[in-house]
Amino acid sequence: MEDLKKLIREVPDFPKPGILFYDITTLLKDKCGFRSVIDGLRHHYQDAKVDTVVGIEARGFIFAPALAYALGAGFVPVRKPKKLPAECISISYELEYGTDTLEVHRDAIGSGHNVLIVDDLLATGGTAGAVARLVENAGGTVTGLGFVVELTFLNGRQKLAGRDVFSLLQYDK
Repeated sequence: MEDLKKLIREVPDFPKPGILFYDITTLLKDKCGFRSVIDGLRHHYQDAKVDTVVGIEARGFIFAPALAYALGAGFVPVRKPKKLPAECISISYELEYGTDTLEVHRDAIGSGHNVLIVDDLLATGGTAGAVARLVENAGGTVTGLGFVVELTFLNGRQKLAGRDVFSLLQYDK
């Protein structure tokens, strides 16, 4: 998996000075790289008996449907407010400078469903932790949280303590 890092473009000072942005679009356009990501996540979760794969807006939408297909599971999007047409449940959570809210259709996750949450990046863990609580509020059981990239120096796993967290690639700074 470490070879996949060669396919990720590093963009300094984006979106603001001092930030090193890991751009996965260069990984996505590589057919072998994209397949390796989905296969790596599938391999880790193939025995988890996943009913539903939840993708977090927006880049989680890239990986979650493909992984759901590979696992023989359904896909459910978690979106920002007022993007879903039917009745929703929502959760608000703290960001570094304010709050944010995410929603899911009220009927999207069945009671007792085993749910895998997928996103492109684990940074501080705030968004993933909020989505885990949202899934549990909807009646689902979080079987794992899967990420393509983890920025280990931001300690996001701490906010997800006690949960199965898996990332394909880790960056220490």
